[in-house]
Order: sequence, then C-alpha cells, then structure tokens
Amino acid sequence: MIKIKREGILLEATELEFENQAVLNPTIYQEGNNLHFFYRAVRQGNYSSIGYCKLDGPMNIIERKKEPILYPEYNYEIHGVEDPRIVFLDGIYYLFYTAYDGKDARVAYATSVDLINWTKHGLITPSILYEDAKNFFKLSRLKSKYFLFVSYIKEITAPDVLLWEKDCFIFPQKFNGKFALVHRILPDIQVIYFDKFEQLKDPKYWETYLTKLGDYVIIEPEFGFESRNIGAGAPLIETEEGWLLIYHAVEDSNAGQIYRANAVLLDKTPPFNVIGRLEKPLFSPLEQYEKFGDVDNVVFPTGTAIFDDRLYIYYGAADKYVAVVSLVLRDLIKDLVKSKSTLDAEIGFLAGEIYEIAYENEISLTQLKKDYSDKQDLLMMAIGWLARENKVIFRNKEGELKIWAVD
Repeated sequence: MIKIKREGILLEATELEFENQAVLNPTIYQEGNNLHFFYRAVRQGNYSSIGYCKLDGPMNIIERKKEPILYPEYNYEIHGVEDPRIVFLDGIYYLFYTAYDGKDARVAYATSVDLINWTKHGLITPSILYEDAKNFFKLSRLKSKYFLFVSYIKEITAPDVLLWEKDCFIFPQKFNGKFALVHRILPDIQVIYFDKFEQLKDPKYWETYLTKLGDYVIIEPEFGFESRNIGAGAPLIETEEGWLLIYHAVEDSNAGQIYRANAVLLDKTPPFNVIGRLEKPLFSPLEQYEKFGDVDNVVFPTGTAIFDDRLYIYYGAADKYVAVVSLVLRDLIKDLVKSKSTLDAEIGFLAGEIYEIAYENEISLTQLKKDYSDKQDLLMMAIGWLARENKVIFRNKEGELKIWAVD
C-alpha cells in the first residue's frame, strides 16, 4: 500500500522582481546528496523565467540565485520560459521548456555541460496551424477528442493559433541510436524518435510523423479523473521493472478543472508498453496551498529525487508554490506491477461478457452503461479492446449507438 507523506511547501515567491508572483513546476538533476533545482519563476503580469537553487538532501536549500538562469529573449518566448524538464545524456544536460509568446505554446531547449552556462537552441516542436494539424489528425485516424481540442484551443486563443506542445523531455538513453522525445499533443502522451535535433526543426519531419501520430501514443486518458487530458510530468526514472513516469491528469468537472498526480510503469524498450498504471490518483489537491492559489485545485508533478528508499516528488501547488510529497519507492512499484495484472484481467473478463451479450443481439451503449453503472471506466476500455480486435461493429440507429459482436 502506498502511503503519501506531505512534506509541505519548499519554495515560495520572494520580493525579487523575476519571482514576485509565484514559483512552481520544478525540474531536478540529482548529484549524490545534492539537488540542482530549476523552477519556473513568475513575475507580476504572468511573465515567466527559470530560477535556480541548490539543495542538500530533499528539503534543505543551501543556495538560491537572485537572478534567473534562463529568461525570455526571443519573440517566440517573449511571454514566458516555462515549466523546465532536465535530462542528462552522453555528457550533456538538456533543459526542455515551454516557450510562450502570449498566444502560442511550443517547446524549446537549451544545453549545458556544467549546469551553469546554458546555450539556447530554439524551438523543436512544429509551428503548424491547428487547422492544418486537424488534417493530419484525420489521416492518423485519431479519436474525436483530438478534434475537440482543435476547436477549443482556437476558440480560447485565436483562429490562427499554432499547435500547442508542452511537457517534453527525452529518455535518458538512446534506442537503436535514436533519441526518444516524450511530448504531449492534447489529450494523450506521445513519443517521437529522431537521429539529431536538427530533424525536429524540419516541418516535413513533423508532418510525416503527425500523419501516423496514433502509432506513437504511449498512454491516453483511461479513468474518470483523467477525463480532460493527461501530460508527462517528471522525467523518467529507470527501475529494474521498467521506466517509471509520474504524470499529471486533468479532470473536467462543473466546479472547474482538477489537476492530480498519477504514475505509470512502462516497458524498457519501444514501443514502451504499459506494465502497470494506478487506477486511482497517486495524490490530489487536499491542502489549502494546493486548493487555492493562482490556479485552484492543482498538483502538477515535474521533478523527482530518491533518498534511501523514498521517492520525493516535487510539484507546483495551485500554480503558486513548490511543494513536496514522499513515498516508499518499492511500494509504488509493487502496486504498479500488481495493477496491470488485475486491470487486464478485469478488462478481459468484462470484454468477454459484452461480446456474449452483443453476439446474441445488438445492444445500445446506453443500456450497457446502465447494466455496468459501477464499472464505467472498465466498460469503455473493454469496448475499446473489442473494437481494436475487430470483435464488434457499431452503427447509429435513431441517435443511439448500437454494438454488435461479429466472428
């Protein structure tokens, strides 16, 4: 059983101009007992840069710089250098961040060999209109929610908004000589493989990839608390059992969006199949500093560290503070491994029941939801599995979705 210990608030805003509104969403490079801690710093007016502090152990701050280490310099990031993620690979520190110009949110990166001097390399996610992206989504035969986000993003920003990209970082190793970049095109988490970063600056490379985007989805929303979308959180942790990903999940509710933290365990090699995934959130907004802030009801995990047997998760709390929880890492891994076998069995059993019902007579989705009202999430996963295996066909009859099993 996983026991979450709330360690409390670690960082708050200061009177320094670059961080006088909020601090949040840190990324961490662990070097023995020291943590190099890069966080999003927000000045009044919601302009973001990247601050730095150094920790001795999981909670003891021994150094905090009074100026940002990365800040807006170019038009594509003029409103914000946001939400960093750091990964060390082949002697180079890669720092990925969201570049926000006030309308478009894309991903850029910087590199360093000493964690002190940083070189920016510009944007690496595509500068493509949502309207054009929609056509690629059609070719990839993506689910309808991708198209709902096309309409939503255009409505809340502008008709000429570019494809939003966030939550990016690379795996800390290569696969068959290629980088693997985790990224997030709403509402799923995807991966793209490439030989060198220059390829990501080629629009044609992204266009080819987007036509097959569905083939590169690592995980997609499955549970009620993930009803809006999910996004990669902290860079991956390699364990004996697989890659551990702490991610955020967003629930749509009438009271507003609720951001929670969750965990998934992935195979060690592409296509990174899911070994196990928690069916309930790892942790949710509970404390006052998580429920009320610049954005209410937010825990947004972006950094991790390991001390002895404990995993420390660092997160943005209500888009206002940096806070920390900790847990026994082995307990989390055990629950993840256990969850996969249990979940697969439940989905398989339910899929078998639905197949038998629909084989005798076609049945409506509405009726299935009534019959399995206590298993709504499992129901949709079971139907999805049957559809992928071509075990059922669908038709719309008088506004009602009907399901019919086939041999």
